[in-house]
Amino acid sequence: MKQTVQKVGRSLSAMVMPNLGAFIAWGLITTLFIPTGWLPNEKLGAMVGPMLTYLLPLLIGYTGGKLAGGGVRGGLVGSIATIGVIMGADIPMFLGAMIAGPLGGFCIKKFDDMIESHIPAGFEMLVNNFSAGIIGGTLSVVCYLGIGPIAATATNALGAGVGWMVDHKLLPFASILVEPAKVLFLNNAINHGVFTPLGSQQAEAVGRSIYFMIESNPGPGLGLLLAYCLVGKGNAKSSAPGAAIIHFLGGIHEIYFPYVLMNPILILAMMGGGFTGVLVLSIFGGGLIAPASPGSIFAELMMTPRGAYIPNILGILAGGGVSFLLSMILLKAFGKDDADLEAAQAKTRVNKAESKGVSVEATKTAWDASAGASANAAVKKIVFACDAGMGSSAMGATKLRKKIQTAGVTGVTVIHSPVSEVPADADIIICHKELQERARNANPKARLVTITDFLGAPEYDGIVAALKK
Repeated sequence: MKQTVQKVGRSLSAMVMPNLGAFIAWGLITTLFIPTGWLPNEKLGAMVGPMLTYLLPLLIGYTGGKLAGGGVRGGLVGSIATIGVIMGADIPMFLGAMIAGPLGGFCIKKFDDMIESHIPAGFEMLVNNFSAGIIGGTLSVVCYLGIGPIAATATNALGAGVGWMVDHKLLPFASILVEPAKVLFLNNAINHGVFTPLGSQQAEAVGRSIYFMIESNPGPGLGLLLAYCLVGKGNAKSSAPGAAIIHFLGGIHEIYFPYVLMNPILILAMMGGGFTGVLVLSIFGGGLIAPASPGSIFAELMMTPRGAYIPNILGILAGGGVSFLLSMILLKAFGKDDADLEAAQAKTRVNKAESKGVSVEATKTAWDASAGASANAAVKKIVFACDAGMGSSAMGATKLRKKIQTAGVTGVTVIHSPVSEVPADADIIICHKELQERARNANPKARLVTITDFLGAPEYDGIVAALKK
């Protein structure tokens, strides 16, 4: 079930994340030039509405069509279908774009597969252009008459449900679901697949949205890591200060997930911190004008509209403070030492291997210091994969690349990628152990290395040692 939920959530967020720069551009223009902005300007402020209504949904539709397997042609047809959804509703159609875009890409891909070997020589361009136009135009009409109204109704219903939670002061309880989902690497799916569309619609209406801060608030994660700095043990304590800096300043929230997973009881601290942060934001009217991505304190402040700095800072501090106190209490009462953690991880690997009928030895990585040169056959590309391919994977790739360069190893490329889009020519995939099934499905031929600590993974040194041999 978790793999299915991750796959669906990833599909939604994958349509939004490549276009976050456009969302941020829209947020900056809104913050500066609307009548209540820092530099009110009627002409420049006139861009805000069209960008929200047309540009952002069309970008999502194009990306969805392209990801559905249709490539550039899929993106084209997805965009044509998306304009039908946009014109068929009177609200920003993010949800509709997430349906129409992939639908367009899927249809054109199926058509191309069906006629691939039946096009007469010399007629390829004619068939390709007219097929894209006919299928796109047809889907646009279908989306205008059918999907647009349905998506608008669903969006309004979802917005009304969340609005009801806001009106009844229940929105903080969303953290009870959001925080456990985050540490299962559903953070991008939740933030960009759910809260970004809802928040954009609310921000257009009232000038800010609390939805943008429900998942991205860096306070609770900071509180957790600070507690590890003080009362943690072993490697967890020594690596927590660096993780806190990367999390709070760099906005890479995935870096604190392993600290929760090694002591699952700490999810209660994260729930408490998230609940408190959202509660304070609700009381004082906090919110952002656009998504804060990555979720660093700098991004939060840049996306804060005029008049909301104090509420937002209070929400971040309150969430961090409660998370810190609860984490301190829980770590002292239930904290595990390194030996217990390693034993638990080893036991998990054994149990999982036995359940699949695979020998324990077959599940071990070849990339340790004693792996030998046999494990280093034809290694040209190493791919560091995470859920979105932009946060922890980028950080891990940078660290490993520097280690390889320092060791004097040449001819090996290290890149980062979304776990669902690992290149076919990857020789090694490195990912967090929670993502290993998805990484294995993305490229079964590549050798898989799983880690739990993005900053100080011992596997990095093992890989470098094997590459040197």
